[in-house]
Amino acid sequence: MKKKIVSTLLCTAMLVTMMAGCGGNNAANTSTNSGNSGNSSSADTSSSDAAATDEAAPATETASDASASDEGKVLNIYCWNEEFKSRVTDHYPGYTEVDATTGTIGDVTVKWNITPNDDNAYQNNLDATLLKQADASADDKIDIFLVEADYALKYVDTDYTMAVSDLGITDSDLSKQYQYTKDVVTDSNGVLKGVSWQGCPGVLFYNRDAAKAVLGSDDPAEVQNYVKDWDTFNDTAKKMKDAGYTITSSVNDTYRVYSNNVSSKWVVDGKINIDDNIMKWVDDSKELVDAGETGTYELWSDDWKKGFYPEGNVFCYFGPAWLVNFSMAADTEGSIGYNGGWGATEGPQGFFWGGTWICAATGTDNPSLVKDIMLQMTTNDDVMKDIIEKDDDFVNNQDVIAEMADSSYSSKILGGQNPLGIYSAGVSKLDLSNLSAYDQGCNEEFQNAMKNYFEGTATKEEALDLFYKAVVEKYPELTY
Repeated sequence: MKKKIVSTLLCTAMLVTMMAGCGGNNAANTSTNSGNSGNSSSADTSSSDAAATDEAAPATETASDASASDEGKVLNIYCWNEEFKSRVTDHYPGYTEVDATTGTIGDVTVKWNITPNDDNAYQNNLDATLLKQADASADDKIDIFLVEADYALKYVDTDYTMAVSDLGITDSDLSKQYQYTKDVVTDSNGVLKGVSWQGCPGVLFYNRDAAKAVLGSDDPAEVQNYVKDWDTFNDTAKKMKDAGYTITSSVNDTYRVYSNNVSSKWVVDGKINIDDNIMKWVDDSKELVDAGETGTYELWSDDWKKGFYPEGNVFCYFGPAWLVNFSMAADTEGSIGYNGGWGATEGPQGFFWGGTWICAATGTDNPSLVKDIMLQMTTNDDVMKDIIEKDDDFVNNQDVIAEMADSSYSSKILGGQNPLGIYSAGVSKLDLSNLSAYDQGCNEEFQNAMKNYFEGTATKEEALDLFYKAVVEKYPELTY
C-alpha cells in the first residue's frame, strides 16, 4: 500500500507535501542552491593515484569481483552537477574516465545522467525514471542517485531507496561519520538510507582587510569576539557601516543560521508554527536594513555577489566549505578569494547548509559495486584526506578531520588558515531534531514574504499573512 501511495505522489511531484503525513522526521531547509548546487562545476582537480592505497586495495578487489560476477554490466548514476562525478573520477580506485558522461570500473560501464536543478528538472527526471524502475531492463535501472538535504526525506522515506544495511554496510563501517549526516537520510522508521562523503557545517567568512581596518585584527579568534552572538554581531554592523561596509550582503545571508537553531518545527499538529528564533531573524534583519547595514538581495543574484570583490564592501558571508571554495569567485582574478582575502570564524551560532548524499536505488543490479563506492568514497581515510587536500572539502570523517586540523594543511582562499577546527566546532553543536518535510517550502515562502516587510511595501502583519496564504496554497492540508 505504501509503495502504491509513493508512486502516485512521485507522479504528481508532490511527494514532500504528502509524506509529511506519514510521520517523516528528516529533511532540511531552504534555497534550491544548497548543497553545492551554487557550484555548477567542481573546482579544478587532478587525478589521484594516491587514493589507491593499501587500505583501498581490499575494496578495489571487491569492486573487481563484483564486475566479474553475475551483477550488471552498466552502473547508472543520477545527479544534478559534476561534483560527485569529479570526486569519483579523482578519488575512486580503479575508475577510468571515458568521456564527459561515461567511465569504467573493471568491466562495468558507468553512465552519468546529469540533469541540472533548475526548475526542479533533476527531481522531475529522477521521479519519472524511478517510477519505471521495476520494469526497466537491467542496463537501464538506476543504481545510484544523489539527493540534497532539502529534499532528502522525499526519497529516503519511500521504498525507492535501499537501506544501507541491505547492502552489507554496518554501523561500525560508518562509526567515524558525523551523526547529523546520518540523521538527514534516516527514514521515519529509523532506517539509514544513504551516506555522504562530506559534512557541511557553516561558519562566518569575513573580509580580512575589513577586519583589520575596522576591528584592528584579522585573527580569527579576535574577529570572533565581535560576532560571538547576535547582539554583538549587530553592534559590529554599526561599526562596519561607519567605515563604509555592510555587515552582510543581504538579510538572507543570516537566515539559515537562525533557522537551523529553532526549538520547534514549522508544523505542529497540522498547524503552521513560526519559531521564536525565526521571528528574531525578522526583527534583527529589519533593524539592519532600516539602518542601511545590509541589503535584501536574493542569494545568487548579481548584486549579492558584489561582495566577493573588494569594491563590494561586504564584511562577511555565512556558509560551509563549498560556498567559499566554489561559489565565491575564488578562481576569478581580482576577487577576495583569489587573493586569499577571506578568513573563517565560528560566528554567532552553529549551522549547516546543504550536502550531497549517495543513495542506492531499490532494484539495482550492482549492489556489491554500489556498496564499494559508498565505502570507498565515505569511509576510506586515505580518500578522505585526499579530498581535503585536493578539493578543500570538509569530509565526513571525524578522525580524519581531527588529524588534518592539527596538520600543516591550509587554505589559500582563507589566507593560509587551516579552518578545519572551526568547521568541526560548528558541526558538533548541530541539532536537527526540529527538521521536517515542510522545511523547504516554509523557509522559501517565509523569506519571500518578509522581503516585502524589509523593503517597506508591507507591514509585518501583512507579510505574515502573505506567508500563511502561500504555505497553505502549497500545502493545502495545513492550517494557521
